[in-house]
Amino acid sequence: MPKENINLELMSFIETSILPRYNSLGKSHGLRHVLHVIENSKKLAAATGADINMVYAIAAYHDLGMEGPRAIHHITGGRILAGDARLRKWFSPEQIKIMKEAVEDHRASSSHTPRSLYGKIIAEADRDLIPDEVFRRAVEFGLENEPDKDKEEQWERFSRHMDEKYSATGYLRLWIPNSPNEAGLAEIRSTISDRKALRDVFERFYAETIGDNSI
Repeated sequence: MPKENINLELMSFIETSILPRYNSLGKSHGLRHVLHVIENSKKLAAATGADINMVYAIAAYHDLGMEGPRAIHHITGGRILAGDARLRKWFSPEQIKIMKEAVEDHRASSSHTPRSLYGKIIAEADRDLIPDEVFRRAVEFGLENEPDKDKEEQWERFSRHMDEKYSATGYLRLWIPNSPNEAGLAEIRSTISDRKALRDVFERFYAETIGDNSI
């Protein structure tokens, strides 16, 4: 029988030693995002019968690689997880290997199918396809990483990213059948197909993010 509750010692360790590291990663990949991914992962673990402790730890570590270059953050994140000797208190070497590979496989632009159920769970959870969350994070990421672009350039970057990643011809793939992400992706695609609606959401989150940054 799969465990339904996260080990309390593991949870305490993650909350005190791992999650605070996300405070330095900016809004788009910061604490709010990782907490969403953890909650998504827990729901998918319950639906699939996966080990809840493995799923929880994978989600908590999945974006730590953003402390380095973004292009290889999934590889760096896997290395960080596998190299953290403290996890050996709760997981076997084989479990840690699976968890490392899951972090490596979570990236949406990955060209290969995740190697395990755990890779599929974190990849699916990381999509976090709540439409407003997707649009907000895309605007935040543009402003964080290309702050010299003016508003129209940010709009062009935002709309191009939406097309390349989330449209019907985009590279994003879902791995868990009948997951809640299916409805969210359909709504996102509907907005992308209506350029006025897409511009409206950009304007809303651009104004919110600029306002937040000015405080």
